[in-house]
Formats: sequence, structure tokens, C-alpha cells
Amino acid sequence: MPNILDHIGNTRLLPLNHIGRMTGARIALKMEAENPTGSMKDRMALAMIDAAEADGRLKAHGTVIEYTGGSTGISLALVCAVKGYHCHIVTADAFAPEKLAHMQALGAELTVLQSDNGRQTEKLVKDMIARAESIAAATGGMLTHQMQNRDQLVAYTKMADEIWAQTNGRLDALVQAVGTAASIRGMATRLRQLKPDIQIIAVEPAESAVLSGGATGAHKIDGIGAGYVTPLWQEGLADSIEPVSTADAKAMAARLAKEEGILPGPSTGANVTAALRVAERMEEGAEIVTVMCDAGVKYLKE
Repeated sequence: MPNILDHIGNTRLLPLNHIGRMTGARIALKMEAENPTGSMKDRMALAMIDAAEADGRLKAHGTVIEYTGGSTGISLALVCAVKGYHCHIVTADAFAPEKLAHMQALGAELTVLQSDNGRQTEKLVKDMIARAESIAAATGGMLTHQMQNRDQLVAYTKMADEIWAQTNGRLDALVQAVGTAASIRGMATRLRQLKPDIQIIAVEPAESAVLSGGATGAHKIDGIGAGYVTPLWQEGLADSIEPVSTADAKAMAARLAKEEGILPGPSTGANVTAALRVAERMEEGAEIVTVMCDAGVKYLKE
């Protein structure tokens, strides 16, 4: 029987008409806000649950447990609601309250940890993981464990195929922010199969530029920058890494709203900031794709 999960994926690719125009390159946004919860994480949530059902890890009426800053939790809550599972999310007060409310509205149970003055840090992420592991051990629930779950990679292989088809194979660079590293890994692996010389650019918070060899630190770009090198990250995955500050990410998100009519979250602002830098150093006519990770309505009170 058809349901809302059938509408995950096949999102549009939208060119930016103003931002980046003077560079001579073309920047396009993969509009992942078109997914049912307004986030690209719908793709990976469905892939993880489907795989767990297929191999028997997840039984009927079982419990799904995850640690998350919000978008993954919302997506898992959606999938669990449709498929009849209980969803238990470990999160923190560092993340947008709208996200936590959205998870609860979809029926998720929340365990909310206290952060260091509302900031995202390595310690907070690891505390969330430890609490989720403890809950899974105590309850027998299934921990999807997004930081190391490879089942989600297939979702981003499909996303790469969509981008390739939408650009008619005319794609010179992919720019994507790194959270768990699943999305950039899945897309980069597939796109390099299709075009070996494509440029892959990773984006991370400048305040916690660990992939660039910097120190871990606190930032306010939800969904990216765990503060340590995550298990799904691989050396050589990206041709270059662009650190973007929280301030620059939020400023670009505001520009996208005012200049393009697109209201994104700060991770999208980071992506477009980095894509603009890439456009400035590429040849005229270069085709660059980056991702609208989620919608900005979740962040209006920040």
C-alpha cells in the first residue's frame, strides 16, 4: 500500500541564479528539503531500517535507538511511525528545539542530555553515543548507530545517480558537508565510478576542523562536525577540505533566503559558502553541485 515513505528521494536539482553568478561557474543545489521531513536524512533512515528488517536485526514492534542532533532522529521517527516501531532518540539541548519537537510529534521518545552552553562538542557527541549504547543494552532495542552504519551508503549511491542523471553527466565538482561522512562517502564513491576525475570537496566547521588536521572545538552548525574523525570517513575521500565558520554558514543561509528565495539550515549555508570558493578557482562553465541538507524553518529561533 502506498505511503509517505514512497516520496523519499528523487528530489530536484535547482541552479542558483544569483549567488556565484559572477564566477562564471554554475552552482546547483540538490533540494533535499523536498523529502517528507525536509531533510536528506530521510534517505539514510529508510535504508538503515530496511536493511535491519531484511537481515532480522529488527523484529515486528521492536525499538529503534539512535543518538542524533535532530534530522536523523526526525527521519527515524518518521520511518518508525509508518512501519510500527518504537523510536527512542538520545539528543541534547545544543540542537534546535524545533527538531526535538518534530521528533516527539512523530511519536519518538527522547532522552535529552545537557550540553556545554548549547554548543556542539566532541564530548557531547560521545556522551550521546554512550547513553544510546547503554539504553540499547538495557532494553534489547536495536541501535542504528549512524556514525558507523554502512547500510546507509546505498541511499547516497542512489542520490549520486540522481545527480548524475540530472546534470546529464556534466558534473565537475561535488561539495558536501561532513557529519557521519556517509553522504559524502556514498556519493563520492559512485560519482568517481562514473567520472574518475570529478572533484570531491568536503566541508567542515572551521571551529572544529579535525579533518583538516586542526583541533576539535565547539560550533553551531547542526548536523555536521562531530569533533573527531568518524569511522565512515576515509583518507582520500575528498580532493580538498573547506573549513567554514558558523558565522559564515549562517550568513550564507540568510543570503540564500534573501537572494534566491531558498530558506535552508546552516549546514546548507556552509555547503554553498564552500561551493562558492570552489567556483572561484574553477574554469568558466564548470558545473558544481552541492546539497540543501534541510530546511531552515527548524532554525528560525536560533
